[in-house]
Amino acid sequence: QVQLVESGGGAVQPGGSLRLSCAASGITFSIHGMSWYRQAPGLKREMVASIASNGAFTEYLDSVKGRFTISRDNTKEMVYLEMNNLKAEDTAVYYCKAYHLGSSYWGQGTQVTVSS
Repeated sequence: QVQLVESGGGAVQPGGSLRLSCAASGITFSIHGMSWYRQAPGLKREMVASIASNGAFTEYLDSVKGRFTISRDNTKEMVYLEMNNLKAEDTAVYYCKAYHLGSSYWGQGTQVTVSS
């Protein structure tokens, strides 16, 4: 059974930082690309950051470049999203996604709220 479990969300003031974690099980983690998506109320889910299976390639949503960093630890089967200088517009539910060829799996999401 595939499980992706996100953690690390919460409430933070503008300019603050959070580190999201996603623990994977039930998949061969090292062959899966991993992504973080987010969905704000009333908006479509969007890809925030993605990292290749070996960590050699990353890509980011333009609005988070320079503020967010995606990383992974294949030995621990974990993927992380370091979020700095958070803004109100970063408020959303953040989801972890694993993908390989035609298959993809999603976590249940973790809420990030940026507010003063």
